[in-house]
Amino acid sequence: MEIALESRRKSEATLQKYYPNACVIDVTSKGEQPWVKFSPFFPHGGIPVPFSSDMTATSVEGIWQALKVFETTDVDSSKLQITNMVGLKRTVRRNGRILGHRAGLNGTTLLSYRDARLQIYLPSYRWVLDHCLQAEVRELKNLAASREVVLLDFETNCDVDDISRPLSHAGLVAAYLAGTWPSDSATRPTQ
Repeated sequence: MEIALESRRKSEATLQKYYPNACVIDVTSKGEQPWVKFSPFFPHGGIPVPFSSDMTATSVEGIWQALKVFETTDVDSSKLQITNMVGLKRTVRRNGRILGHRAGLNGTTLLSYRDARLQIYLPSYRWVLDHCLQAEVRELKNLAASREVVLLDFETNCDVDDISRPLSHAGLVAAYLAGTWPSDSATRPTQ
């Protein structure tokens, strides 16, 4: 199974040059059905919010943004129920410097960026892959069994420990398909 990862910002001509026979799939919020469902912004619904018993969210990005804590603003539970994939981002321009991510909506622990990746983002995205996207995962596996597949994402950082750049969810999809999901014990879902 061959799966490559490329920036969505690359031109179609460039992608065609390097991957002439590949199936190119955009898994961002700008992608087409059914592949847009792999976007962390996609409103699957019912996603457990880590460290928050009985709380669910509409999207992975909603969880990530809701639990973000800034200098001037704490968690924002309204981000958990956004269904139109817009208005999810919370920025430093509006809220000041990011202090970390809260371990749960009512938690007292503030997680570092790396720890939040491991304990919030990865378990939430893995839950979506396991519970919402099995048909699409099978379709990707079938495609990749017969030809090269290129997944497009805005980010191409596949190193969970590289906190200098945002993590590529397309890289997580590729790892999931290859059976190489990040194995840190902290990536197990927490409830």
